[in-house]
Amino acid sequence: MTRLLLALLLLPALAPAARADGTLSCPTLPSLLDRYVQLHVETHSIDDAVIDRAIERYVERVDPSKSLFLEAEVRDLRTRLRRFMADVKKADCTGLDAAKEMALARQKETEAWYRKALSDPKLEIDKEVSLEVDADHRAFPKTTAERDELRRKMMHFQLANYVTSGTELAEAKKLLVHRYELITRRVAEQSPTDLYASFLDAFASGLDPHTSYFSADALEDFRISMNLSLEGIGAVLSTRDGYTVVQEVVPGGAADREGTLKAKDRIIAVSQGRDGKPTDVIDVALRDVVRLIRGKKGSEVKLTVLRKEPTTRTLNVVITRDKIDLAEQAAKLRWQDFEAEGGRKLKLAILELPSFYGGRGPEARRCDEDVHKLLDEARAGKADGLVLDLSRNSGGLLQAAVDISGMFVKTGPMVAIDGSDRQPQELFDEDAAVVWSGPLVVLTSALSASASEILAGAVKDYHRGIVVGDERTFGKGTVQNVVNLPAGFGALKVTTALFFRPSGVSTQSAGVAADIVVPSGIDLDTFGEKHQPGSLATRSIGAFASDDAKGGWTPVAQPVIDALAARSAVRQAKDAEFAKVRERLEKARKSAGAIKVGDLLAEGKSAEDVEAEAEGEKKSEEPSPQAKEALTILADLVVGVGTLEATNR
Repeated sequence: MTRLLLALLLLPALAPAARADGTLSCPTLPSLLDRYVQLHVETHSIDDAVIDRAIERYVERVDPSKSLFLEAEVRDLRTRLRRFMADVKKADCTGLDAAKEMALARQKETEAWYRKALSDPKLEIDKEVSLEVDADHRAFPKTTAERDELRRKMMHFQLANYVTSGTELAEAKKLLVHRYELITRRVAEQSPTDLYASFLDAFASGLDPHTSYFSADALEDFRISMNLSLEGIGAVLSTRDGYTVVQEVVPGGAADREGTLKAKDRIIAVSQGRDGKPTDVIDVALRDVVRLIRGKKGSEVKLTVLRKEPTTRTLNVVITRDKIDLAEQAAKLRWQDFEAEGGRKLKLAILELPSFYGGRGPEARRCDEDVHKLLDEARAGKADGLVLDLSRNSGGLLQAAVDISGMFVKTGPMVAIDGSDRQPQELFDEDAAVVWSGPLVVLTSALSASASEILAGAVKDYHRGIVVGDERTFGKGTVQNVVNLPAGFGALKVTTALFFRPSGVSTQSAGVAADIVVPSGIDLDTFGEKHQPGSLATRSIGAFASDDAKGGWTPVAQPVIDALAARSAVRQAKDAEFAKVRERLEKARKSAGAIKVGDLLAEGKSAEDVEAEAEGEKKSEEPSPQAKEALTILADLVVGVGTLEATNR
């Protein structure tokens, strides 16, 4: 299948009708829209359902906070966009221009509303205001009065964000007015190319969350983000509901070493330096936010972030920009002395693999080579058992996941890739050597995604070890290909296939279920691939696990897992740290939805407080409660407690 995909991607990338200056034009759109559905794993024609999803994604981009348009105006906008989808086939994009003018008119009116409201010298922050932050949980206002009330709530929430980041109220009012001036200017200055790129990306994301369009500028940003020598803070960012959201803190990066920034934090302001003036970045284009955050090695950037844990508060995080340190990001081996039940002394190893990294060239560092050496070290050090920690691993190189999976079994297929119009392709570990044959526990979490789910799934399906962690992993089980377009046109990123475990089930949406649940506190009711708008459903193919993988290691039987799970549940029920995990999760679920401005102000902390907290966290090298429990489960497996109890049942 790989050769077929490569052949497909080498077809002419763009039909004629490209502009001489190398930028998108209206006549180029139909061929690009068709190319998406030609390549996509599931959607192969532009039908009414595809058009409706594209329109919804576009409306979300135009009015992410649902404070511009009334419900009736949104219906009108959808009608205009539906007409545009028919007209664009005839190279007529006037409907998209009309949609822009609608948005610009409403943005000017919104700016005027804020300017008038904030000009009142007697205006104070209303601490009693309560706002539903997630726009997905809000409907578009039906009347002008409803829209004004939503804007009033948003205004007090925004002012509170400024004040908690150290800005005086009078200055916060000026900054908020200026922010809406900038938004109006950005909408007004959108070029036709910007409009077409925005619509293409909305259309693409309507197919699934991982299909997208890269404009020429966005493609450059994407390539920079893939370069480990990037000077910045070391974080993967995305945009949602007008917020810049931390998707992942890159292991070994500046933010990771500083220790405060976390996944799901919402960045609401960026300051150049510790004492710089904050620039509000709510509703600011992600590309512009990234440019504010990037900078030269050694310079400081201050991020004001909004965090919900379980109550919402703002934090000021000062990060010294740096290059990502590969030594910090690489796989590591730690040792843990452990006294098992019955007093037996054990020597356990923990292998942390933060990502499936790798590069080209003789000097490039590769995770499969690093892991092989560390497994050799664990074996030479006479480890009684091994915990493979994938709890922060969000993926990386597919082949590396296949190769590392094969280090725990003999030979056989580790994963299959299945597109829409060809037979599934099985990816094999062809090396019959078993690098680690001893007891194995794989620690995962809801953050474990993509390639890490392939490895965890192979271990589970071959009964090679025990998967421990959150009830399920993230569930990102799709394959994307980037189709480069002629210079100046950017690229298409398209989901072309799904991953499948040796049992034949896909990791897409479903993730990999833990054999023994050890919760991290992430709310699985809201987090994960299955909760992404437009995410593809899971599906199955025939099982393809091979008996050739067996030999040299002891399969873990289900009765043993059940016995160990029962023991773990008893420990967790009595453990104070897991009680705190459950308490935080329960509070987060109860407080989900509206945020009270008074609570936000009360929870605000200074940069000094945050730094003190971060220093305290960094000084602690104690394993997490989840890692401790994984070690205890491993110890039970090593000494055979689970086997004995399973036999006695």
